[in-house]
Amino acid sequence: MDAGSAKKTGWREKILSLFAKVEPGEVGVVLMMTLCVFMILCAYYVLKTTREGLILSDGSFGLGGDELKIYASGAMAILLMGIVPAYGAIASRVSRLRLLNGSYIAVFISLAAFYTLGNAGVSIGLAFLIWLGLVNVFLVAQFWSYANDIYTEEQGKRLFAVIAIGGSLGAIVGPMLTKLADTFTLMLLAAALLAVCVLMFNLINARQKAAAGTKGAKKDADAEKPIEGPGGFALVFKDRYLLMIAGMVLIANLVNSMGEFFLSNAAKLHAANLIPGSEHDAAVSAGRRELIKEFYGNFFFWVNLVGFLIQAFVVSRVIKWIGVRGALFIMPVVAFGTYGAIAAIGGLVLTRAMKVAENATDYSLHNTVRQALFLPTSRAAKYKAKAAIDVFFVRFGDTLSAIVVGVGLHSLDIGVPGLALVNVGMCVLWILLVIGIARRHRQLAKTVEGEPKMGEGATA
Repeated sequence: MDAGSAKKTGWREKILSLFAKVEPGEVGVVLMMTLCVFMILCAYYVLKTTREGLILSDGSFGLGGDELKIYASGAMAILLMGIVPAYGAIASRVSRLRLLNGSYIAVFISLAAFYTLGNAGVSIGLAFLIWLGLVNVFLVAQFWSYANDIYTEEQGKRLFAVIAIGGSLGAIVGPMLTKLADTFTLMLLAAALLAVCVLMFNLINARQKAAAGTKGAKKDADAEKPIEGPGGFALVFKDRYLLMIAGMVLIANLVNSMGEFFLSNAAKLHAANLIPGSEHDAAVSAGRRELIKEFYGNFFFWVNLVGFLIQAFVVSRVIKWIGVRGALFIMPVVAFGTYGAIAAIGGLVLTRAMKVAENATDYSLHNTVRQALFLPTSRAAKYKAKAAIDVFFVRFGDTLSAIVVGVGLHSLDIGVPGLALVNVGMCVLWILLVIGIARRHRQLAKTVEGEPKMGEGATA
């Protein structure tokens, strides 16, 4: 990382020490990384709020938007079976900076196309839903791959909690920005926010190269090379540690996606009660769209405000007190309580409150701890295996949730309470997987320097 560890502690280090320990010489890149993830999450929540209004107010193929949201994950998983290997192939041929720049250029072109088509009256709800579901996980995964690449394991354990505060703040600001413009203009706003990320990545890369001393020169030179090694799926399936992480991510997203359906269903019914009429009536559809947009804007605000407080003042301390392995158990326990309460009581108020608690913990503590699991892995695992896990296995978990919801609603007729009980059972499996990950992580932490890292041929 930055040279200059012998520098005196300044006012910036003292301020950041409120959240976690930041050494002199690390501050510049930490602040740029924090700004970068702030912009990514801010843009995502602008687009996410836009997505809710588009899909929940219209629907497609005779299905309501709440149900269509969860079924669309199947299409995402199918597309990702081709996209993930292609991404890995590109990563094997270009440097990390070109990989990042090229990805963002593709996003800008897509947003311009959606803006144009939407204003022309073309129905883009389903296409935008699928596109955003692919793009958002890719951009976040890329950011944390880059963070894992430029920091050592010791630095990552200290600094990830600070950097992730930027994401928590962006998630708070993003929903607030949705009040500034109409649905389609928000797409251009998101593009402008993401342009700042591209600038930050290039500035950080230039600073890393300029600051690298004798000790860090080789590492930086290697970082500019293409990311060699097997593809993402091959890395995951040959390494039990990575495979267990993939399983944890799959179950976590299965559980969370079913919870999102519970909330979407409650929001849709709430809007229908306030604005009665046929969803095929243009005025009714538009009114419900704006009402749902306001509901989710408020929901996202509270999720992310609570998430920010947890990220800023709890995460680094929890990791310091009980470690990465101990912190892994918190999220499945919270989810267990969330869906137990929804199954027993239900209702819009309780569902919203419990989802605020679950999502806030997920986006702060669980996200930081999950990223830290990749610190001791190889560069190929950080970029390729991580992309496969954070993109494909996330969406495959969503796909399984769609199957469970479809069977539960249309074949078993068990409704939301019954589906919530299914989530309770999934949380038990989640905890069992975390036990396995924690055991392997403990072994990996004791690995002496010079032995293969996970993803470089080491197996459990």
